[in-house]
Amino acid sequence: MTLPLWTDPPPSGALPGPPGGGASPRPVTLIRLAGEIARSLAGVGRVVVEGEVHRPTQSKGGWVYFSLRDRAAELKVVLPRAKVRHSRVVAGERVAVVGVMEWLNERGQAQLRAEEVTPVGAGAIAAMINQARERLRADGLIDRPRRPIPLLPVAIGVLCGAEAAVKADIQSVVASRFPGYPLVIHEATVSGPGAAASIVDALAQLSQRREVEVIVLARGGGDATALLAWSDETLCRAVAACPVPVVSAIGHEADRPLCDEIADLRCGTPSIAAHTVVPDRRALSTHLDQLAARRRAALRSGLDAARLRAGRVDTRGALGAGVRHATLRLEGAERRLVAAHPRRALARCADRLAALDWRRPTGERLGVAAGRLGAEGRHLRALSPARVLERGYAVVRGPSGQVLRNSGQVDMGDELDIRLAAGSLKARVTAAGEPEGAGTDG
Repeated sequence: MTLPLWTDPPPSGALPGPPGGGASPRPVTLIRLAGEIARSLAGVGRVVVEGEVHRPTQSKGGWVYFSLRDRAAELKVVLPRAKVRHSRVVAGERVAVVGVMEWLNERGQAQLRAEEVTPVGAGAIAAMINQARERLRADGLIDRPRRPIPLLPVAIGVLCGAEAAVKADIQSVVASRFPGYPLVIHEATVSGPGAAASIVDALAQLSQRREVEVIVLARGGGDATALLAWSDETLCRAVAACPVPVVSAIGHEADRPLCDEIADLRCGTPSIAAHTVVPDRRALSTHLDQLAARRRAALRSGLDAARLRAGRVDTRGALGAGVRHATLRLEGAERRLVAAHPRRALARCADRLAALDWRRPTGERLGVAAGRLGAEGRHLRALSPARVLERGYAVVRGPSGQVLRNSGQVDMGDELDIRLAAGSLKARVTAAGEPEGAGTDG
């Protein structure tokens, strides 16, 4: 498609001539021409284009650049860093790119600024979902504890598309189980380009409603491409972060988008989800009636037992016995108070001290100790070497200072040191006799 570039409207009734025709060329500056091209491209609007990924590269800043090709055309595509994690760009793979056209003055070229790059084909879609699943599992979102679904929510939020079938199914279940039960229905784009962002925005708006205590994600069946938005990683993270429990009811029983693995409860169809979340009014009424009947029976039984106990009570005897018991308790308390008076306690302590003769045991113990000490002193003095010397004995030491106990320990002429009880003597050996008890063998 060729877009004509005009700076001024043509004359009334005149049509622009074909390129290379006889009309005179319109003079235009380069910057003005670039501006007209940029405005023309802006008029294209937001588009979704399919093609094959060719020569993808990633810059140091994290942006991804590639060419989108088919058999007869090629277009430059740039994917911002913020969108890379939630897109799949693999060389040779067929993809659908959602974005807007823009013109680069400094390069003189047009390019498609991508918002979303999703694969086309069952194998590529499965690979993309598996990559997102592994990231969610690594963050602990798939194995996280599930929140219980409230038994009687104030209001039920329903997120669905504009299709009448899903809403009709849910409303028919509400009409059969609990007519008039409050529903808050929020419609969003549930398939195709931009569906994931639309669902995330609708989920955020529903969760902000105070009366909504549970949210049902509902959609009819479809192939893998139609349900791809429900496997979007951003949507799965929004479901896990939702402040109220989320029930996933996407497609039919065999359909298993990735949000089923994140939601607090997974149901095969929107109708099953409605039966699970919407309370059964008749069952609730029956249950309440049963609870009320059991409570009334318990109250009657308690009243009957209380009447029987009251009938067995002798009020006059009980009153007299109560007065006597109270009098006895008062008298006992009075006796305990008198006995616990401080003066009585001091008197008892004084009596016990007066009966205690502390002087006699102390004197006896001191006498016994003195006698034992004297006996030990006498024993030590008797064993003293000085007392032995006082009885006339002496200590004789040889030349080397050893104590002599035998005359054979010295030789003639050896000098001896003799210690007496008082003083000492020096002597020299001039003669030595044989030790007592020693003799010659004969």
